[in-house]
Amino acid sequence: MPKFQLVLLIHAHQPIGNFDKVIEQTYVHAYLPFIECLERHPGVRAGLHYSGCLLEWLETHHPEYLTRLAAMAGRGQVELVGGGFYEPILIAISPRHQREQIRRLSDFLFARFGKRPAGAWLAERVWEPQLPAVLADAGVQYTLVDDSHFLSAGFEPDQLHGSYIAEELGRAVRVLPGLQSLRYLIPFRDVEEVMASLRASAEAHPGCMSAMGDDLEKFGGWPHTWEHCYRDGWLERFFAALETNAEWLEVVLPADALAATAPLGRADLPTASYTEMMEWVLPTGVRQRFHAVREEFSGRPDISRFLRGGFWRGFFTKYAEANLLHKKMLRVSAKLERLRRRRGDRESRERTIQAISTHLLRAQCNDAYWHGVFGGLYSPHLRTALWRELVSAETRADAALQRKTDYHAAERLDFDADGREEVEMVSPEFAALIKPSDGGTLAALDFRPRSVTLINSMQRRVEAYHSRVHEAAAQSGQRVASIHELTRAKEEGLERLLRYDRWPRHAFRLLLFSRQKSHADYETLRLEESATFAAGNYAITACTAKSATLAMEAAPGAAIPDGGRLLQATKSLTFGPASNRFSVVCKTELSEPKSVAPGANHPQQFCAGVELVLNLLAPNEPDRYFEYPGNRHPLAWNGIVPGTQIIAVDEWQDVAVELNAPNASHLWVAPIETVSESEDGFERVYQGSQILAVWPVDRAAGSAWNGEVSLTVTDARSRRKLS
Repeated sequence: MPKFQLVLLIHAHQPIGNFDKVIEQTYVHAYLPFIECLERHPGVRAGLHYSGCLLEWLETHHPEYLTRLAAMAGRGQVELVGGGFYEPILIAISPRHQREQIRRLSDFLFARFGKRPAGAWLAERVWEPQLPAVLADAGVQYTLVDDSHFLSAGFEPDQLHGSYIAEELGRAVRVLPGLQSLRYLIPFRDVEEVMASLRASAEAHPGCMSAMGDDLEKFGGWPHTWEHCYRDGWLERFFAALETNAEWLEVVLPADALAATAPLGRADLPTASYTEMMEWVLPTGVRQRFHAVREEFSGRPDISRFLRGGFWRGFFTKYAEANLLHKKMLRVSAKLERLRRRRGDRESRERTIQAISTHLLRAQCNDAYWHGVFGGLYSPHLRTALWRELVSAETRADAALQRKTDYHAAERLDFDADGREEVEMVSPEFAALIKPSDGGTLAALDFRPRSVTLINSMQRRVEAYHSRVHEAAAQSGQRVASIHELTRAKEEGLERLLRYDRWPRHAFRLLLFSRQKSHADYETLRLEESATFAAGNYAITACTAKSATLAMEAAPGAAIPDGGRLLQATKSLTFGPASNRFSVVCKTELSEPKSVAPGANHPQQFCAGVELVLNLLAPNEPDRYFEYPGNRHPLAWNGIVPGTQIIAVDEWQDVAVELNAPNASHLWVAPIETVSESEDGFERVYQGSQILAVWPVDRAAGSAWNGEVSLTVTDARSRRKLS
């Protein structure tokens, strides 16, 4: 009788922008000991997928590791599996880049290991029905998705012990169902329990197979798993048990398993990812209700199989920051396509295109586009790394498209695909995105000479897991478990940081509020500012290549300070680029609308503030700081500047931002800190600082009030020389 087959497809990845020390720690605790253990058990075979960005890191820091992999592949113990080089979500990038990402990893594996991969790992197992054609056209023969994909399509659990054909427009790939039950057993339950599960599958499905696809990092990189897998010997015992049971169980490479068996039939799969991801993507309130329903029916697999959440693209709806990053990527991609179509010196153009393409492909790395236990949207260093790649790519693309060293351009378009018009402004020194529909604010501001994006913050919003922060504070002890089952806090008192912003963290937002409000109210988000002027829909009244003027008039009944009398706000944003620096000046005027009869309003007293948001990443590093006359503070500083000027300096990224607010009474500064969930537990994350220039306003009837805030951006080294 044919043996029952076990297919292990193990995936390893580190995102663009992750810290070397973090990757090195994962290498020591997971990547290296896993391979060492596998080498000691030649009867155990596995498909191994390493993302291209991790392979590049290994080639630089541990080339001997790749040499060991090559030896294991040469003797048929491991199969190197392909995919997108920089681990993109394939359905979120253009067809050209889908092919290019897959080709680059295939080329790398061929050059380094002498064989092109037959299979491809799908980042986060994100599947959409068009993918069979995408994969087949790129030369991919098979992939693995979760069993939840199949269950959502109407398959029965006992049909998931083999492979299927997935087809789109006549192009097909083989698809393996990875079993969630094995994901949760390995390595978190006793080896005997895992083997009993495999024995039961073998008896129920003789001559068939079970497949598991999961992260290599859970074998040593997740909390407490190094002790469990290696110090306490779980992985050694598991591999030994697989070899001991070789009379009925064979651990085979994915490609060998597919070559030896015919597909069980067709599988027309819906949009899906793994079950946890499809819960994470839901809006918070819906996610909480969905989770409650899943818990209610957790003991009823006949019902729970029909419970599925959203799908991956929903992160662009849930998080405007992810959507903006994605649309920036698509914008740069469109500029690159325009450059491809341009006539000219072909050799020079191809060199430029290749350089831009690499930056763009790196910016498609998936982690910073979403948030769950793993996703890195809340990780500023991961967001910043992708923005840096996009700024580098776009700066080169615009220079090539403009064909001159000094240019200024503005375009009105729906940049972020929300149905509302934005204004994009570019020059060799900066790129800016003005959002009239969100209070006439700046949603993005890039300093191109240093490939630095300056705003890049996160709106503090309610997350479903915030209800568990108090529970985490009370939890003690350590246990080995899947990260989906752990609740831990990395520091005490995180529940005190659960504050929620009314508006996105954009720059140059106009806040009108009562004179009784203080810096403490600003820090704790209790200003109760006028929503009309803070986040209203401003009309574009003028737009040139260097400036835009926007206006907002309060409607009758609008909630504004000092009794609700009507006001009109006019805001102008003017950009002044120079060599390796630029400035942006925001002028604001508050006046009576023309519709107000003379004398209908009486004098008004309130405070006006213009808010800036800057994120220079590291709140407590000595090379990142705020300065104002006679004072220097780390970026985590929370306080009041008595004057009208403050300078934010980032020596590491080589950028300095000087803020001036003439005639302001003072500047209020407060850190923007989120409480987010990661595989290590709940953690405080610095998302930048909010800086409010404050003016007390005494506006006589019929008079206007004017305020001005300017930013001057230059490189930190030049500023140091000048000072």
